[in-house]
Amino acid sequence: MAVTRVYTGGDGESHFEDVEIALHPTATGALSDPQDATSIIFRETGGDYDLDFHTAPRRQYVINLFGSVEIEVGDGSKRVLGPGDVLLAEDTTGHGHISRAVAGQVRHSIFVTLD
Repeated sequence: MAVTRVYTGGDGESHFEDVEIALHPTATGALSDPQDATSIIFRETGGDYDLDFHTAPRRQYVINLFGSVEIEVGDGSKRVLGPGDVLLAEDTTGHGHISRAVAGQVRHSIFVTLD
């Protein structure tokens, strides 16, 4: 299962990395190994959302349910994450990333905190 990771590199800038979560066959499909989580947060973001450079407040998965977000990292690279996409936010230090609404859409997402 594909996950987009945002992390802080040695240069203090945020970068993208494509991560594949290994799945193991089971009688009911395929499952990953369990991961410890500390909480779950439900979020609604307005269609005019445009947050300048910021770091993630903690290590967390961000699971998009509805709407999309554009993420921009330090080298100017951008990715649009839509419904069903998963972001692993690990850039808790450094310059951070930019988050923007896409096409004026409200976005619903779930944060699964890891720290």
